[in-house]
Amino acid sequence: MGSAMISPLSKRVGFDPQKVPVLSVDDHLPAVPMDRMHEWALKDRFQSPPVWKPELVQERAYMDRPVSRAAVLLGLVMREQPMVLLTRRTAHMSTHSGQVAFPGGKVDPEDCDFRHTALREAHEEVGLNPQQVEVLGELPVYTTGSAFVITPVVGLVNPRFTPVPNPKEVDEVFEVPLTFLMNPAHHRRHAHEAEGVRREWFSMLYRHGHQEHFIWGATAGMLRNFYRFLSAA
Repeated sequence: MGSAMISPLSKRVGFDPQKVPVLSVDDHLPAVPMDRMHEWALKDRFQSPPVWKPELVQERAYMDRPVSRAAVLLGLVMREQPMVLLTRRTAHMSTHSGQVAFPGGKVDPEDCDFRHTALREAHEEVGLNPQQVEVLGELPVYTTGSAFVITPVVGLVNPRFTPVPNPKEVDEVFEVPLTFLMNPAHHRRHAHEAEGVRREWFSMLYRHGHQEHFIWGATAGMLRNFYRFLSAA
């Protein structure tokens, strides 16, 4: 993924988002019902979407630069329970190193649409063949503080997919249960003020065995919007 997944704060020297205190947790909100996360229900929702509004659409701008378009794949691996496909960026990347992100990146001139961008990038980053993805639709764009306008493309991923991470960009490919991410009891709010500017974001901390995955910034923001989409009446 190109710079589209950078959070503005991540560029600050010595800034560690995991050390910023949790202000609150949204455990007062209901989780998405399990029956809305079945394959047929997800397809129905995209074919006949409810009336809803994304909660997060734009971060505070911190960079004066032309807008760049990007797309990511919010891939749902259809196992016994649906899992969300995520990556951890390599530590040597010049930007957003070590961060959790969806596969994705900047739109190339030869890309015919955002779906093509998301699938091409997923193939390049984690070896996911586009034929193993059934695209359901797109979520509203999410604009980062660095002027990247990201289109999240939602698709069902064949569970027989075997990830092959690109070592130049991806340290790890992993999955998180959709039920965990669609439960606001795991949506934590943070805020940080620097140079007179207050920035706010969500995080989701997923622990599995001895592993810990800290999801925050743009990735958490798009997941929060997905929650709003699936929970809308």
